[in-house]
Formats: sequence, structure tokens, C-alpha cells
Amino acid sequence: MAARILLVEDEPTIGAAVADRLTAHGHEVVRAWDGPGGVAAFEEHRPDLVVLDVMLPGFDGHEVCRRIQAVRPVPVLMLTARDDEADVLVGLAVGADDYLTKPFRMRELVARVSALLRRVDRAAELAASTTPSVRSWDGLRIDTGARRVWVDDAEVHLTPTEFDLLVCLAAAPGDVLSRERLLAEVWGWNDASGTRTVDSHIKGLRAKIGGDRVRTVHGVGYALEVGAPR
Repeated sequence: MAARILLVEDEPTIGAAVADRLTAHGHEVVRAWDGPGGVAAFEEHRPDLVVLDVMLPGFDGHEVCRRIQAVRPVPVLMLTARDDEADVLVGLAVGADDYLTKPFRMRELVARVSALLRRVDRAAELAASTTPSVRSWDGLRIDTGARRVWVDDAEVHLTPTEFDLLVCLAAAPGDVLSRERLLAEVWGWNDASGTRTVDSHIKGLRAKIGGDRVRTVHGVGYALEVGAPR
């Protein structure tokens, strides 16, 4: 699907190459080159998706992501020069949905963008076609219609991807879901190239709902640990 994409990247060569490739795939690309400019462009142009570099003049991409998510939830693909798990977890905590480490292949960037856009479409279709429901297990409560989550009666704010990941696990509580299945159902990917993305989002989800609520089966995947539904 064609979309309006905000690209916030201060490196001219990388920014031009990304903009050209996204435009060639039918997207409208709006450019910004620093943190304050990225926030201003987001408010002015209301993009469908944001491609956001972490290292930016003014203030960094993590701060940009935090500010724009406070205005309106939007899928964010972060670009990072360091393959550092701590940096990735910070990005996911402030609302990023996915990340790519530089240098990256343009084909992979386009594929990630397309997958994010498809996921947004699927979430909207699902919300329109299903009856909202609330399910609870041992202090964990999920309202699929309102897309809200509570742990021990305290509301927990999940990113859109974290919520979709939790709902996917909660659809089969106790069952082990492979990373490949989670990639296909939550991200819309048909290959196993993003298993680290799943692992990073699981860590972010555990930090918010409790580490003991998601069980790891090494070499296989993850399961939501619950008692009897209430």
C-alpha cells in the first residue's frame, strides 16, 4: 500500500538513498534532518509511518519517538549505527516497532516498511470485524477492543507491537509459539530473518507485564504463562 512516510535522517547520502527507494515503491516521503525538525514535520504532515535515525542533531531519535508517540500512535522503524541490545530496548521502550542496524540493504528496509504497514492494516481490520473482549489471568487483564492492558489493576502502556505480540500469545495461553510463527502473525514476515526482533520485543514486554508471565523455550519460542482464565 502507498503511504506517507516521514524520514528523519541527518546523513545526506543515506537519507537520499532511502527516500529514493521508498518513492520508487509508490510512497510519499517527507524529510527532516534533526530531532526538533522531525517532531515538527510529524505534527504538520501526519505520516502513516516514521523511519527514524537514532543519532540526530538537536535531540536523538529516542526523544523524537517518545514525543511523537505522545501525540499520536504511529509505527516507527528505527535506524541505529550500533548493534547494541541496550539501545534497541530503549527504542522499543519509547514506542519503536522495529529497528535496522546500519549498514542495511535497501531491499530489507522496504520489506520492513511494507510489513509494518500491513500489520497496521490487519489490526484495523481485526478491530472492525471482531467483538471486543476482556480476558484475565492471575492479575493480567487484556481489553482487545480498547487495546489496553492492566497488571494487578495498574494500567500498563504497551507499544502497538507489544500489544499485538501479547494478544498473539494470549490467543493460545500456555502453548509455545515459535519465533517464526510470531514473526508471521505479528509482523507479517514470511522468513526467519527477524528472530532477534522477536527476542527484543519479548524482553520489552516482560519488563512491563512481569518477567515470569512469558516463558522461554530455548531453541523454540515463547509461551504466555497463565492460570485459569477469569
